[in-house]
Amino acid sequence: MRFLPLIPSVILLLSAAVGCSSERPASSNSTAEKLPSAAVTTIYVVRHAEKETDPSMTDPPLTPAGEQRALTLRDTLGSRNVEAVYVTNTARSRATAAPLATALQRTPQVYDKPADLAARIIQENKGKTVLVVGHSNTILPIVSALGATSEITAVEDAEYDYLFEVKVPPTGTATVITHRYGAEH
Repeated sequence: MRFLPLIPSVILLLSAAVGCSSERPASSNSTAEKLPSAAVTTIYVVRHAEKETDPSMTDPPLTPAGEQRALTLRDTLGSRNVEAVYVTNTARSRATAAPLATALQRTPQVYDKPADLAARIIQENKGKTVLVVGHSNTILPIVSALGATSEITAVEDAEYDYLFEVKVPPTGTATVITHRYGAEH
């Protein structure tokens, strides 16, 4: 009975301790939210749109169908928060990316080698969304260099409608989902 007078004090002390630990609101400035490495990097990889096929042209422009596909790419990815755009130094690659880059006010960056580009994307764009415009013989090597394995083993000369969505997590294995966009090839 000699502890009876202490019970109200102990209950008050326990209530205060429980209230402090369980009622704390989550902070919007948590460390996990600030770390870009905690987020998945998303890379959309496409081939340039349809190009002129005149063999005398060394750097052919897009055809009207290619220009339409470029607009469709803009419409397809316009709401995906693309923060960087990479293109090869060709008219067809730049023209394919142009509508989206213009809409998002992004300056396309020229790349040369798929493996170098993959390393650059992971280093400079961790946790962001990126578009890469390549060629029939470079888009699958880019997907592979990013660490993903595609079920598509070749892109034929007349195929312009593949859109590879590569997800690179901070740890673990990259994955790829193959979409099609625009007019069927």
